[in-house]
Formats: sequence, C-alpha cells, structure tokens
Amino acid sequence: MTELICYALIFLLLIGHCLYAGKMYREVHADEGLTLREKNDWKLKALIFPAFFYPKYKSNKSKV
Repeated sequence: MTELICYALIFLLLIGHCLYAGKMYREVHADEGLTLREKNDWKLKALIFPAFFYPKYKSNKSKV
C-alpha cells in the first residue's frame, strides 16, 4: 500500500510539473518583447524547473 501511495505522489508531482511548465512555456512564447534567444533560454528553464524559474521570469518581465 505504501508503494501505491508513493507512486501516486510521484505521479501528481509529475503532472503538476508538466502543467506548470506548459503554462510558463505558453506565456514566454507569447511574449513579443523577448528575442528568440531569450525565449529559448526561458523555455529551457521552464522545462527544467518551472516552480523556481517562473517567479524569476515574472519579476524580470515586470522590471522591463
């Protein structure tokens, strides 16, 4: 039973990661103020660890 709970938690974390990364990816892709290189950098960061980089992207976007 513990194994099933562990797998369920891992699955929920994976789904959350994918949804959050997709949200950041779409927002970065729609941002017209970024160059192609900046967009690619932010998209890569979104795929790696979106929970850490999304607030950084939002604060960087608000500065400009």
